[in-house]
Amino acid sequence: MPQKNVFLHNFEHFHTEIHKNTVMINTLYSTMKLSQFKFNLPKDLIAEKPSKLRDEARLMVLNRKTQTVEHKLFKDLINYVDANDVVVVNNTKVFPALLRGEKEKTGAQITVFLLRELNPETKLWDVVVDPARKIRIGNKLYFGESDNLVAEVIDNTTSRGRTIRFLYDGPHDEFIRIIKSMGQTPLPDELRALRDITNEDKERYQTIYAKVEGAVAAPTAGLHISRELMKRFEIKDVKWAELTLHAGIGNFKAIEVEDLSKHRMDSEEMHIDEKCCNIINEAKNSGHKICCIGTTTMKAIETAVTIPGKISPFDGWSNKFIFPPHDFTIADMMVTNFHPSMSSMFIMVSAFAGPEFLMSAYQTAIKEKYKFHTYGDAMLIL
Repeated sequence: MPQKNVFLHNFEHFHTEIHKNTVMINTLYSTMKLSQFKFNLPKDLIAEKPSKLRDEARLMVLNRKTQTVEHKLFKDLINYVDANDVVVVNNTKVFPALLRGEKEKTGAQITVFLLRELNPETKLWDVVVDPARKIRIGNKLYFGESDNLVAEVIDNTTSRGRTIRFLYDGPHDEFIRIIKSMGQTPLPDELRALRDITNEDKERYQTIYAKVEGAVAAPTAGLHISRELMKRFEIKDVKWAELTLHAGIGNFKAIEVEDLSKHRMDSEEMHIDEKCCNIINEAKNSGHKICCIGTTTMKAIETAVTIPGKISPFDGWSNKFIFPPHDFTIADMMVTNFHPSMSSMFIMVSAFAGPEFLMSAYQTAIKEKYKFHTYGDAMLIL
């Protein structure tokens, strides 16, 4: 066969193989369903409390290139970043959004989960109530030992969702102070079903770098970062970048569709300023690594991508749902907790680590008795 024809034959064969592999990969991902992200977790592996010291939690390290797993402590994260690499965190601050009260006339005990303030002037709030079947439009709800705060139910928004108006005539800042004095740490339903909220939760369900109040769910991967670890980052000349995404309870809502492309996330408020963008973009341009702390941080970064490998300032809302296949062009590594089966967080991390590799790692975590969920152990994906 002439040399030219041999070259053409080899090229065509190579092209055909690439096409076959591409079709196979696309078919694999296009048929990915919610049920493919299901695993069984023994209840005794759900962490009820955080580790005694923040950075003493266990850290499972996944290497995507070698498909290997190592077992470390969270403080060992310092060994995986170098000078001028960037650690990106979500600096949202959890609001004490859980109110206990009573329903008018019957005195039935009710729980109101404050989601967000809709109108400061009229003190209108979007909330979730429990038990929802007992709380109807027109009902009055009483809070505080002397019933000194009253709210009226204005509208139904979802099966458990309500719009309420607080009947308070004083200044808004005074009203917010009262809400905070009455409110409790909004631990997830699953954790509150296992134990009562304690004073320790007020400190530990909050990152040490929390600044911008507005979240009703903590960015849990960041709970492991200690002041000592932050100091080690500084000594090693690792850069630090902060953004804000106010995590909501939509992260804990069950996905109700089998076809992931049809799932719709709740919108969450997010802000990324020019300073954060410059730190990340300059590091990418210089070939340094970006370490993303948590799924909320990853969601914010991916929302702000304008062209591959670059982010721009953002001020608005994001309902981005990341599922396989997804092309991550900013983060080189990711820190995250061990998430619930079939949750949006687990599915996002699957997109970053690779679904099969992550599921295998989770089975290893179960075997090795890692702790899961809000106060559980952590994972680093390289």
